[in-house]
Amino acid sequence: MKLMTRTIGAAMLAVGLAAAAHGQEAAIRKNLAERLPKMPAIDEVTKTPMQGLFEVRTGMEIFYTDADGSFLIQGQLIDTKQKRNLTEERKDKLLAIDFKALPLKDAFAIVRGNGKRKLAVFEDPNCPYCKHFERDLQKVDNVTVYLFLYPILGPDSTEKSQNLWCARDKAKAWLDWMVRGQPVAPANCDAAAVVRNVEFGKKYQISGTPTLIFADGSRLPGAVSAPDIEKLLADAKQ
Repeated sequence: MKLMTRTIGAAMLAVGLAAAAHGQEAAIRKNLAERLPKMPAIDEVTKTPMQGLFEVRTGMEIFYTDADGSFLIQGQLIDTKQKRNLTEERKDKLLAIDFKALPLKDAFAIVRGNGKRKLAVFEDPNCPYCKHFERDLQKVDNVTVYLFLYPILGPDSTEKSQNLWCARDKAKAWLDWMVRGQPVAPANCDAAAVVRNVEFGKKYQISGTPTLIFADGSRLPGAVSAPDIEKLLADAKQ
């Protein structure tokens, strides 16, 4: 009988806590919407490990507020005991892209060795960092690289990307330009894939090139050296 009473009491407490949390979330949503009408729609409100502080997510942006939305903070939440940047960890999780969800039909593959390891890269053909990255990437073997043409540096980048996409041998034309410095030959075809890549990148906030996406969904912006790529590919398999 005592055990049943404790079980019922625990269940009632859980229901009460859930109702209180729901009430706090509703109050935060209501008050912020009324007080900050230009603020984007709130997608999610969750408690943080810091007492009395709530995370407010709008798209990929993270804010913090109190229990009734009287104050709004934009900044980094750091766990000093564990030496962890909780804001950065949360953003990394939000920005992760499921590799299986990548529109691989809008990329072309470059296979080296057995091609067992997977890597997706978003690159602009006029990006100097991408050219440096591509030269280093030649040293990485046993990998399949899915190359997404991502022209964000201007009209010439768009034109080059369309010509590269329409090339008879996309991978060769890409490497001829990026690694060997040979001009991109004009070509015509349906290059809507290039437009879709830009739309996809905007949706997932890919703001620079190169941007690497690994098999575990993790992503990394910037030119990375061959040894670092090897380590990241190995980590992504764990």
